[in-house]
Amino acid sequence: MVQTPRIVVVGSINMDLVARVPHLPRPGETVRGSAFSQVPGGKGANQAVAAALLGADVTMIGRVGNDAFGQQLLASLKTQGVHTKHVHVTPDCPSGLALIGVEDSGQNVITVIGGANERLTPEDVQASEAAIADADALLVQLEVPLQTVVAAVQLAAKHGALTILDPAPAPAAPLPAELYGVDLISPNQSEAEALTGIAVVTMGAAQRAAAALHERGVKRVVIKLGERGAFASEIGGEAIQLPAPQVNVVDTTAAGDAFTAALAVALVDGRSLADATRFACTAGSLATTRPGGQDAMPLRAEVLGATAGLPSSAASTGGQATRGTPKLSP
Repeated sequence: MVQTPRIVVVGSINMDLVARVPHLPRPGETVRGSAFSQVPGGKGANQAVAAALLGADVTMIGRVGNDAFGQQLLASLKTQGVHTKHVHVTPDCPSGLALIGVEDSGQNVITVIGGANERLTPEDVQASEAAIADADALLVQLEVPLQTVVAAVQLAAKHGALTILDPAPAPAAPLPAELYGVDLISPNQSEAEALTGIAVVTMGAAQRAAAALHERGVKRVVIKLGERGAFASEIGGEAIQLPAPQVNVVDTTAAGDAFTAALAVALVDGRSLADATRFACTAGSLATTRPGGQDAMPLRAEVLGATAGLPSSAASTGGQATRGTPKLSP
């Protein structure tokens, strides 16, 4: 990395209230939990922290409430090295919350309550133009109002920054046409289906979904496939499946955020789409080996070390990742 990547994240900042359970409850079922934790989260903040831990200079644009959670969330971002000058405290409004159930297998269900995130406006983005103008890349998601996301993408494009959209949570309505003008979109399987109507259950389906997104104007598409890695393609270039390392999964809560942040950092570093996606697969996998969201984000050295042991075109086999020094077998 010759120059420190400068990344701006426009997105959500939540407090995650996490319950661990033996299995996720069915409707009407009461399940006795084994543990509870309160940890900073929100897709925007998660990606900001992940990018900072991967070596980027990160500025967060968002809103928190004028409450105890808001104070804790701001303090946490600062502790992780994220610039918070453009995070506004919203009076008479609670901070965003996420209610998360995590079962012993590592799978989760999440209910998000927007709170102050719903008050993030295009005017907030315009007021932060200097930070966006100085950025190499912009990361956005869909946990803040769509018109704010559009404003951020348009402003970043005006200043020549790489624009990356993580379309999560899966949109219930069609995306504005302006968001298909991003440089890269990175949905997971369910989000890709929501956007294209194609159930991404095979590699062929992933290729068709990516082609549909290219037809709408997106230059690069990276579809997150969980334990199967990712499918990446770009207009005029080769489409490729990148494997994910096999790890001991503890909690998948923020794996997608680690993936997207790593993808942005690697692309700004000048890596090819294939190499950047391989780096992102490793970061996302390592994030699943630890409980929590931002607490689970890997350091740059960890990802580089783990990626070095991976083959270029086939999934790794065996091995387990452990906290502190993840180990992956080639």
